[in-house]
Amino acid sequence: MTSTSLPGGTWTLGDLTVTRFGYGAMQLAGPWVVGPPADHQGAVAVLREAVDQGITHIDTSDAYGPHVTNQLIREALHPYPEGLHVVTKVGANRDEQGGWPTARDPESLRRQVHQNLDNLGLDTLDVVNLRLGNAEGPVPESAAEAFGTLADLQRQGLIRHLGVSNATPDQITEARAIAPIVCVQNMYNLAYRQDDELIDKLAADGIAYVPFFPLGGFSPLQSTALSAVAARLDSTPMAVALAWLLRRSPNILLIPGTSKVAHLRENITGAALALTPGDLADLDKIGH
Repeated sequence: MTSTSLPGGTWTLGDLTVTRFGYGAMQLAGPWVVGPPADHQGAVAVLREAVDQGITHIDTSDAYGPHVTNQLIREALHPYPEGLHVVTKVGANRDEQGGWPTARDPESLRRQVHQNLDNLGLDTLDVVNLRLGNAEGPVPESAAEAFGTLADLQRQGLIRHLGVSNATPDQITEARAIAPIVCVQNMYNLAYRQDDELIDKLAADGIAYVPFFPLGGFSPLQSTALSAVAARLDSTPMAVALAWLLRRSPNILLIPGTSKVAHLRENITGAALALTPGDLADLDKIGH
């Protein structure tokens, strides 16, 4: 791995140091996250480029494909360089209709953990996030049984650290009463800021927050406002959105995904964009 300086520096997940700028591998699978990629060698190349750029945080799930993305990660990067950490997710499957059926009963979770281990070629998973809720968002229900199952697997040595995804604040509190968590992965961006208070609380507790869909959910008016800031900076909306997330809080970790090497490099450059106090003031108006 190179010593390339990535925007945002690093963060510690338990005893694992990762770059705040990471890589989300979901887009490496085929259309709608089903089946193999159209460009197999291109998928391998973007994973290797991520590592060459110094990224030490790769986000994945064995549901992507299913199995395809993890098998690509293993092909491209195994044996894994020292310091590279793969974060995976369990709690949902992928069906042929493009749905994400829930799979959070103990037997399903144990199976998913072993599938991740097998397809990634690992004896222990660095971080496993429990995906809660559904495709529409978080659902207020108990996470105790499912999270307890993962805590049991952690005690068996199959998982180093735990996190939750698509979770409500109450579910996060419930999970933390069972076992420590190192990260929360929820939907959040400039326009969708329901987790503002949660992010600050997690930061105070040393827990990472990993937003997904950094440009999702914008209204036309909000999109226009973001584009105006990007134009003023001679940049792109994605670059501004990524740079804003890094500035929002030191515990925010980015996992933008792409299947193209050039786009990966553009995302890294974009996240390093310097935002002035005036830029930040204009951007903050988008979410309020």
